[in-house]
Amino acid sequence: MKKGTITRRCRCTDPETGKDLGASCPKLQSRRHGTFGVFQELDPAQDGRRRRFRRGGFETSTKAQEELGKVRALMAIPEEDDAWGRTQISDLLEDCVKEKTPLPDYDETRRRFQTGQSLNSKTTVGEWLDTWLAGRKRLRRGGASRYECDIRVHLKPHLGHLRLDKLRVHHIDKMFDAINERNIEIQEQNAQRRAVADELKATPNKGAENRARRKWFRAQLDAMPPFRRVTGLNTQPHIRDTLRAALNVAIAQQVMPDFNPAAHVELLPGTKPKALVWTEERIARWQETGKRPSPVMVWTPEQTAVFLDFVAGDRLYLLWRLIAFRGTRRGEACGVRWEDYSAKHCSLAIATQLVQDGWEVHEGAPKTDSGLRLIALDGETNEGLLTHKARQQTEREAWGEGWQNTGRIFTQEDGSLLHPGKVSDLFERLVEAAGLPPIRLHDLRHVAATLMLAAGVDIKVVSETLGHSDTRITRDIYQSVLDDLARDAAEKVVQLVPHARKALAAVPDVVPQVDPASRLPRMAPPRKDDAAQQNRSA
Repeated sequence: MKKGTITRRCRCTDPETGKDLGASCPKLQSRRHGTFGVFQELDPAQDGRRRRFRRGGFETSTKAQEELGKVRALMAIPEEDDAWGRTQISDLLEDCVKEKTPLPDYDETRRRFQTGQSLNSKTTVGEWLDTWLAGRKRLRRGGASRYECDIRVHLKPHLGHLRLDKLRVHHIDKMFDAINERNIEIQEQNAQRRAVADELKATPNKGAENRARRKWFRAQLDAMPPFRRVTGLNTQPHIRDTLRAALNVAIAQQVMPDFNPAAHVELLPGTKPKALVWTEERIARWQETGKRPSPVMVWTPEQTAVFLDFVAGDRLYLLWRLIAFRGTRRGEACGVRWEDYSAKHCSLAIATQLVQDGWEVHEGAPKTDSGLRLIALDGETNEGLLTHKARQQTEREAWGEGWQNTGRIFTQEDGSLLHPGKVSDLFERLVEAAGLPPIRLHDLRHVAATLMLAAGVDIKVVSETLGHSDTRITRDIYQSVLDDLARDAAEKVVQLVPHARKALAAVPDVVPQVDPASRLPRMAPPRKDDAAQQNRSA
């Protein structure tokens, strides 16, 4: 390592030329005049460029010597034959000169160097999240959008300014506390807006006074924040998981210490919605209050039959039937192709789906790896698909050159792709027209699961048909349905043993007892009245 030097200079200029006098300034003979600077030769850059560490402005030579000592100590961290390590240290020192930042801490730099971590400890959480997301090229588009939303809406605003290596558990706890406080604020603002909107709706148009009131209500609504969704307890674990995944990569690439603070954050428990059946009591309650008993509602077999009979003449009848009986997801049903259908084997392969991103639609793989599956078709659905194919061919001939050959089983009249959002809207209109209690299109998938479970299909088969990665997911969602089936099974077991329902016979006065010592039955001791009677008889 080349020895560094300490220099002294001043800002005095030649009054005639205006140029700096530099070392020729006569006042430099005084130790109090000018400032001190340090100079240290660094290792060449990877492209062979010569580099130097220069820094000035020190009031005394002692302070300059301390700075030079720190530089030389940092350069001495790698071994003499560790060319790559010396280059890294020189890169670090060069960045300090360019960015005009203080020298890094020696102990921290030595620790990071020895553990193979990045020596640039100034990377922020926000910078790393951007780097991590840009490198997730294998993510499905829906997953990437979800990660991007978590980072943009929550992680960067709350944690983005923190240094990555300084992120701690309490920082993340503070973020979720702020989210929950924001939720309360949003709920209050939504309630205020809803109250004003109800007042506006209840105020008639007739009359000058009413029109003035309606104008005032509209002005109030314009001044209020719009309706917003809260970040619920079921969403917060996904935010934490996004951060944990990003930090795991940072640890693997040795960008931060081997500790993931996101893995040690405890959140309030959320509640997963359970599938409930539209019973008569629940329908009556819904008609009275307008509120659904659960976000996930399913029809009874009778209600499902009413719907399928009502839509029997619809162009997309087989799509509704496929979801109702086989439980395909919306995007999967919209995206199934003729090449994935086998009339001979009565099967349909789920190998692709149409994903809605915002309002744009694109083709993608199923939601999970377990979503790639082969589902069996019943005979009626199989015959219906053959009829549907013939009808689609007729439509193709009618459209001629205007036909779009997308290869999909379910399309618009010109062969173009179905829009999943429009399919959901159509489903809701059909449900309302059929006079049935409301369910979402995704709930029709839950109807299929309920029908299969009620028919006695093994839960593993149900899970595989739905494309769940684990039967536990199926059990969690349909636990209420499984409970109903368990009660029904209990009744059937009792019915198999009719005599078990008879009343118990009266217990006799003399009850056989068992002597614990002999384990042989013995008679109970006689009562006092019986003993007296025996004596009189004797």
